[in-house]
Parts: sequence; structure tokens; C-alpha cells
Amino acid sequence: MALNTLNAISPIDGRYRGKTQALAPYFSEEALIKYRVRVEIEYFIALCELPLPQLQDFDPSKFTALREIYEQFSAEDARAIKTIEKTTNHDVKAVEYFIKEVFDSLGLSEFKEFIHFGLTSQDINNTAVPLSIKEAMNEEYVPLFFKVLNRLKALSQEWALIPMLARTHGQPASPTRLGKEIEVFVVRLQEQFNLLNDIPSAAKFGGATGNYNAHKIAYPGVDWKAFGQKFVQEKLGLHHSFPTTQIEHYDHMAALFDTLKRINTILLDLDRDFWSYVSMDYFKQKIKAGEVGSSAMPHKVNPIDFENSEGNLGIANALFEHLSAKLPVSRLQRDLTDSTVLRNVGVPFAHTLIAFQSTLKGLDKLLLNESKFEQDLENNWPVVAEAIQTILRREGYPNPYEALKGLTRTNEAINQKSIAQFIDTLAVSDAIKKELKNITPSTYTGI
Repeated sequence: MALNTLNAISPIDGRYRGKTQALAPYFSEEALIKYRVRVEIEYFIALCELPLPQLQDFDPSKFTALREIYEQFSAEDARAIKTIEKTTNHDVKAVEYFIKEVFDSLGLSEFKEFIHFGLTSQDINNTAVPLSIKEAMNEEYVPLFFKVLNRLKALSQEWALIPMLARTHGQPASPTRLGKEIEVFVVRLQEQFNLLNDIPSAAKFGGATGNYNAHKIAYPGVDWKAFGQKFVQEKLGLHHSFPTTQIEHYDHMAALFDTLKRINTILLDLDRDFWSYVSMDYFKQKIKAGEVGSSAMPHKVNPIDFENSEGNLGIANALFEHLSAKLPVSRLQRDLTDSTVLRNVGVPFAHTLIAFQSTLKGLDKLLLNESKFEQDLENNWPVVAEAIQTILRREGYPNPYEALKGLTRTNEAINQKSIAQFIDTLAVSDAIKKELKNITPSTYTGI
């Protein structure tokens, strides 16, 4: 069976392929192989630049041809490596053998034993994977994150002056403004993004148990730690973790996933709030010709985009949580569980991108129903009781809270007229009565 979007097991490669295919160059099997080839080539070039004695005669003009091995890496190259892997039963060794074959074709056979020199497979995996995550973050995640953030900023400004009945514990509470409530999410997202920027993209590079054993025994005069740090930081643009065991300790990667999870949680909170606002009729939704809201109820336009986002954020967070809890834990100097779970690292990113796009789609469908905001405020005059009793406290009026409690904590309707009548009974000056009567639910919105 040829794989296509209709028979893919995962919806991220099936139903949602159009929303996730931008991640394929970073997290697919072909992408992982390409990143491994890239690290191997750059490592060989770094050994030439050191130079090791056996590589000091290597012609630097050949570096361009070497880099073309990964820069022009094709699906056919990936398939060739997978064919080699059938024999080696080792994915990184298959990459090494593939590059050696290319060296043969380039007339560089005398240098090919310095491919993967002194390394273990995790020196390649633990640089390739962080590099793919870093580049996926910069190229795909961050631009889409800012689309969401900037859309929310625009809405917070557009609706800055829309008074809105707040609800605490699901009950009417002191009024607020719609724009301010959206700004809450803007600031939360911005602060988490700032934390995200502080997390280094860390990589391990140090041989079979992290000590450069093979490197040092062959060339004891070389400062291999300094070489590894320079290679990882200057060639790959990653943070060099040292000391390590055979594998990266993944503490920084866990911090990254935890922060991505918090960003998702904030967005999930926003999805649920807007879902609620739609259900309260605060927003209508744009109608698209031909679309069906319900298979049975023709009148419905469901807030499915916020629901879709919420569901995908939940899946993403479950995986981010597992990755951040599992990866920093390894038996002794290494077990294979990190490699197993890291093969799924693109999955939570994919669900996150689906969610971001769904939230944006939901936000773009919203039509402000300003009359409903006004109606809810008009129907909830008791919310000005806080304002009245606070001014009475200012004026030294006896037991103002209790007086307002007696008025408002009943099952009888409270409206502008009954509030005004109550104010007239107060033993305060006419100026204070006028001040109190000027308070309305739509003006009592704070700063």
C-alpha cells in the first residue's frame, strides 16, 4: 500500500498533513538522516581544520563538495542509507558507510577512516536532534507563535474599550473590559516566550562515555574538550554539555518542552474562554457558504476551531510532559530509551502547530455581538454594589458592606431604579448621592 493522507495511521500525516508538512524537513526519518550526515561532514571538516596530522594535506577546496553531500541530500540518498542499514542493523553506522562510499566516488578514499573518528553514535544523534529542534523552532514554531500573539494583540487593542461583565466562579462579578481580558493572555504568552529564549539548545559530544577516551588515546596532545566545545558551539550553533555520560543529559531539552507545554496550557485556557464567550452569544461566527455546523441541526455554527485547538494542545502536552520527564533519566552511563522516545519528538510539535492554526482560524471567525455585552451588564446591576459600598467606606458610613448585602443578596431583581431608590435612603450628602448614581455596570470597569 502506497502511503498517502488517507491511509496514514497518524492524523498529523493524514487529515492534518497540510498543516504539518512544514515540519517534515526537521522531524521525518529522512530529515534525521540528513542531520546526521550534516554533523558527520562538519566533524570531518573540523578535524581537517584542527588539523590532525593525517589530514593536514587534505585540500580545503574539497570542503564545498563535502558540504554538498548534505546540502543536496535527496530522498534517494536517504533510501540508500536505509538499504545499508538493513545490513548493519545500525542507523548511524549506515550513515558512516554511506559517506565513505561518497568519499570513494570523490577520490578521497585515503581519508575516509576519519569519518566518525573516535565517536559513538550518540555524538551524532545528540547533536543532530537538538539541531533539528532548534531550526524547527526558529523556522516554523516561532513565526506561527507570533502570528497568534500578534492577532491577540490586535484584538486586545480593537476591543480595548468594550465593557464586559466579568464572571468569577461562574457568577456575575465586577465588570472588566474585553480588550484587557485578551491582554492577560498576551502578557502571559510573552513572558513564557522570554523564558523560552533563555533555554540553551544543548548537545553532547565526547565519545563512548563522554570522556573523549578514543580521541585522547590516539592524539594525547590535542585539547579535545576545547575542540568539542568549539565544534558544537561554533560549527553547529549549540551549547556544549560537558561532562556527560554516553548521552546528553537532556535537562535543557526538558526545560524547553516544559516551557512549550506552559505556552500550550495558556493557549488552551484562551480556547476555553473564547468557546465560553461564543456559547454566551458574546460573539457570532462568520458563516462560510457550503459549510455545515451540525449534521442534524441546520441552525448551528459550532466553535469547532477552538475545540480542535484544545484537543491538539492536550495531545501535545501529554507528549511534551512524557519527554521532559523521561529524557533526563537514564540507567548508568546509557540506555536506549532516549533514542526510542526522541523519534517521536516531532509529534508534539505537529499537534502544537495544528492547534496554533486552529486558534487563529477561530479568532478570525469571531464577530463581536456588542449588544449582548450591553444586555448582560444592564441585567446585572448588583455588580455596582462593590463600588457603592467602597465609596461609603471612604465617607465613613457605618456598616456599608452589610447595607449593600441586605439590598443585593436576595432573589429579587435589582436594576438601576432599585439601586437609585436605595441610594436615596442613605444618610449622605446630595453630592455623594449624585456620585453614586453616576456609577453604572458599563462604566465601573477599573483601570
